[in-house]
Amino acid sequence: MKKKIVLVFLTLFCIGFVRANAEARDKYNFNSNWLLWVGDDSSAKEFKYDDSRWKKVTLPRPFNEDEAFRLSIEQLTDTIIWYRKHFVLPKESKGKKVFVEFEGVRQGADFYINGKYIGLHENGAMAVGFDVTPYIKYNKENVISVRIDNNWSYKERATGTKYQWSDRNFNANYGGIPKNIWLHITDKLYQTLPLYSNLKTTGVYVYAEDIKVKSKRAVINAESQVKNEYAKNKRVAYKVELIDNEGKSVKKFGSDEVLVKPGETVTLKAADSVEGLHFWSWGYGYLYTVKTSLWVDGKKVDEVATRTGFRKTRFADGKIWLNDRVIQMKGFAQRTSNEWPGVGMSVPAWLSDYSNGLMVEGNANLVRWMHITPWKQDIESCDRVGLIQAMQAGDAEKDSKGRQWGQRTELMRDAIIYNRNNPSILFYECGNESISREHMQEMKAIRDMYDPNGGRAIGSREMLDIREAEYGGEMLYINKSKHHPMWAMEYCRDEGLRKYWDEYSYPYHINGDGNDSFRSAATNTVQKKVDARPYNRNQDSFTIENVMRWFDYWRERPGTGDRVSSGGVKIIFSDTNTHYRGVENYRRSGVTDAMRIPKDPFFAHQVMWDGWVDIEKPRIYIVGHWNYKKDTVKPVYVISSAEKIELFLNGKSLGYGVKEYNFLNTFKDLHFEEGKLEAVGYDANGKECCRTMLQTAGKPEKIKLSLIQNPNGWKADGADMVLLQVEVTDKDGLRCPLANDTIHFQVDGPAEWRGGIAQGKDNFILSKDLPVECGVNRSLIRSLTVPGNVHITAKAEGLEQAVIDLTTSTVEVKGGLSKYIPGEALKGRLTRGETPLTPSYSDSKIDVKILSAVAGVNSDDAANSFDDNELSEWKNDGNLRTAWIKYTFERPARIDEICMKLTGWRMRSYPLEIYAGDEKIWSGETEKSLGYVHLNVKPVFTKEISIRLNGSSKENDAFNGIVEVAAPAAGELDLFKAKDGDKTNNELRIVEVEFKESLLQ
Repeated sequence: MKKKIVLVFLTLFCIGFVRANAEARDKYNFNSNWLLWVGDDSSAKEFKYDDSRWKKVTLPRPFNEDEAFRLSIEQLTDTIIWYRKHFVLPKESKGKKVFVEFEGVRQGADFYINGKYIGLHENGAMAVGFDVTPYIKYNKENVISVRIDNNWSYKERATGTKYQWSDRNFNANYGGIPKNIWLHITDKLYQTLPLYSNLKTTGVYVYAEDIKVKSKRAVINAESQVKNEYAKNKRVAYKVELIDNEGKSVKKFGSDEVLVKPGETVTLKAADSVEGLHFWSWGYGYLYTVKTSLWVDGKKVDEVATRTGFRKTRFADGKIWLNDRVIQMKGFAQRTSNEWPGVGMSVPAWLSDYSNGLMVEGNANLVRWMHITPWKQDIESCDRVGLIQAMQAGDAEKDSKGRQWGQRTELMRDAIIYNRNNPSILFYECGNESISREHMQEMKAIRDMYDPNGGRAIGSREMLDIREAEYGGEMLYINKSKHHPMWAMEYCRDEGLRKYWDEYSYPYHINGDGNDSFRSAATNTVQKKVDARPYNRNQDSFTIENVMRWFDYWRERPGTGDRVSSGGVKIIFSDTNTHYRGVENYRRSGVTDAMRIPKDPFFAHQVMWDGWVDIEKPRIYIVGHWNYKKDTVKPVYVISSAEKIELFLNGKSLGYGVKEYNFLNTFKDLHFEEGKLEAVGYDANGKECCRTMLQTAGKPEKIKLSLIQNPNGWKADGADMVLLQVEVTDKDGLRCPLANDTIHFQVDGPAEWRGGIAQGKDNFILSKDLPVECGVNRSLIRSLTVPGNVHITAKAEGLEQAVIDLTTSTVEVKGGLSKYIPGEALKGRLTRGETPLTPSYSDSKIDVKILSAVAGVNSDDAANSFDDNELSEWKNDGNLRTAWIKYTFERPARIDEICMKLTGWRMRSYPLEIYAGDEKIWSGETEKSLGYVHLNVKPVFTKEISIRLNGSSKENDAFNGIVEVAAPAAGELDLFKAKDGDKTNNELRIVEVEFKESLLQ
């Protein structure tokens, strides 16, 4: 009897659950059970088309994934491809609305349901959605068909206009459906989807106002666009529930009932003050779930769960505040494709977290996605790992006009609507090159219309004198401002393979060796007999170059005066299947290789970037390894933020390093000796604050396998992957840094080998014979749709083999639909903790304000040299007698440093004499730079200083290896692209000058 009662209860409970579930919205993973065909067949749109010979795939899956990193970007196949899927909706869906959401297709796509044409999507970058309700067969099989043309030169059909961002340099053409697809089933009274293209709807908008960081409270606002597709009026109550990252309900609030008429679209709103909030921050991916629901007659008819976070921002005075703390931007300009060998961009969500989380682990706080709007999976990943984003719309290398500008504004609109609830986005970027003031105003109006409360700055690359922009910054050069913040968009463009340690050990790569040519992005041709050394560096050289380049920004950080740099992003994080200039057919500027194995610059940045502005945790890293031949004599480089570094070899002190660029410590001519090499860092008081070591490894004897995988287990959905790491070690398990053995892999069980990358034929893409490089490599292995045990064996001649066993777990798919949403199972990472309430920097210098200036000629323009505008200058007329300018200060001051940006900064060296009254306080030739020079002058208490030219300036590009993408143009103040820029005479030309007093002298 008891069993019958229990059975009845469970039956009633299940029925109740089904009914309750049927009342609310359902979101399904729509990636399973797709069919793929390369080629064109107009009949493939038909419901009864025979697709039995088509390849079965789980999406996301580009049709040309096998080419990723095997071919250079411009060789990636473009053609016509078709995708088809058979599916059956749940019984409870009858009478409901059905929407399909594609996170993106590449490039132009025609969509069909059951043979009926439902629409076109062409921009190749953003998401698109369709209301498929009129075409659906309930309780029967349905077929969705998609025809995709990924032609590089695809043009918008209505206008014949090519999309500016379809570029063979940077937008890797992984064609077909390389992003996720979702199916939504809703009531006829529903909250719309944030898919403006085609659906013309804006969805849910959640934001915080009146944020009080210290007291942990704010007013949380929720707005939902609601549509009534019933034939009668509905009285609708709007309710909001805030749930923390542990699943606990924090607050419930709502609004009064509203009458929504048939066919009407309205926006419902609710807001309330919430206490005890945790604010999203750098390295602190604290996320809330905001459930917004619609209720009619006391019954919930629709609910949307929005995963978001709350944070406070400010952009002013040349600086950026996050949660009331100044932060200097430190990070990477990463290709939006964010791709991997053998699979392209289409990786599982956890692997996006791994890659993006590595940036945070390396103490980066910003990723600037280049040229194209990033896909939703990467955006959500950055939310979870606590990585700030700059979100592009889409462009190439210049402003545009006409229909191409219209395409860009439409993409920005769609991208803002789609991504405005993602807290990691702090910047909207309107262009990879400067845009006009009018275009900046137009983009700003779009932001203000669709995201007026999101706390995000909108700007573009450059924007040095356009005040409507809320941030800016050039590609290579150092910019400063006391108005809107400036951060560099792509610095340090050099390239270097992970494989090449130095010129003293295998494979003995002398810095710069490779060839005497590079491939020009501007012309897509090979430039021969030119200096290509910056694109063929070894790891020692690559690391030093990265340290030098960051130093340029570090010394202009907040706290060093009124005009500051807000930092910058280095071009790229991981090696990429996009435009390259070195020997290999892919770009190797990354601080990790394409498999995300760190190179030495990864650890150098980890040292230099550990702090919001000032260094907060001293770190130390020895560049390279400690396995050399006897009698080797070489320099050793130690990267550290400590005041001084001492090196020990087997316990014996080798003395202190020569410190340069604040972080680089060089120990010259060290004699190799097997054993332990230790570096110890000391603070200003001589106390040890950090320590690291290298150990000589023995001869290679073993293979070691280890896994990096989904924290929720390896899923048998046909899309999930594991990252298999292989190492060659000595008998004690220590990695052998010079090993280059070829490892043969055997995979048994339900899994697909996708492989890794190494230098050799076809870059070893998809090969099961894969060399380790510097003793380590990685491979990707993809699950099948059948669960089971997977056994992997790794062998190599002369080494002890290794094996590893794995198991894939079932993912339930019914009728082509699954409730498993991979990203929803991943938790936010809270590794750095909440935003500290202490200041992020101490003022070390202050600027002495200039009252006036007179000059030997053109005195009316003298103020241009201190107007906080890097596109204006003062210059003389080319005569030595007029080559002087005198500045008078607001007050007498003890000036000990002069900071200047001199026209032609990367090409010109100016011979100067500087006087305080009649006393000479500095003379010499200025260094060439990528922006500003700093002159440490004799400290003198004075109210005026004169700068005089003492002869002709010297011309020679000090950075000729750094090639810019943009075509040459005249009139730029760096003179690199200016006509007759090398004809100097006796010119003195000053863009900006600052006179500084050091504090605590």
